[in-house]
Amino acid sequence: MRIYLVLGAGALALAACSKKDDKAPAAEASASASASASGANASATAGPVAMPKRKPGLWSHTMVADGSTQTMKICIDADTDAKMSVWGQAMSKEMCSKNVMTATPGGYAFESECDLGNMGHTVGKGTVSGDFNSAYTVKTTSTVTGSSIPQANRTSEMTLEAKWEGECPAGMKGGDIQLANGMKLNMEAMAAKK
Repeated sequence: MRIYLVLGAGALALAACSKKDDKAPAAEASASASASASGANASATAGPVAMPKRKPGLWSHTMVADGSTQTMKICIDADTDAKMSVWGQAMSKEMCSKNVMTATPGGYAFESECDLGNMGHTVGKGTVSGDFNSAYTVKTTSTVTGSSIPQANRTSEMTLEAKWEGECPAGMKGGDIQLANGMKLNMEAMAAKK
């Protein structure tokens, strides 16, 4: 089973940029209360913007990619959100030659281009929209070429629907992910093992 975490805030254009193999977790989507207002009032001229942040707490994610659906709950705190974002800022600059986010009238747009060595070259783009205090949607398209794993060389589309559920429950800390099958992971711990 694939595990997509779009941070990403991704898929993910940025998920492809941040995963080591087809089963590795990707960065997930990141947005914020302040981004809600700025995203809704963004001018028609898109331009570079700072990375927005999500409201801390428990977020449910439903991701549809390649004909399958994955659901999970993720506990986000300010520290985790700063380190793990859909925008891919947590990615090594040596790996990603392009990593751009812009404000648009409907929210945000992002593009990335990353070299993952023998795992291939990824090019991705996507959009993020919604009220980043309570819900947001991430749509991404990513293309992998030059991977040593033949089935990884393809174009993928992913849609993530995220909803704020409230405070993180007892027993969950920032970065913890609860999968639908009951498995529990921690994003920061997995990123540290790379």
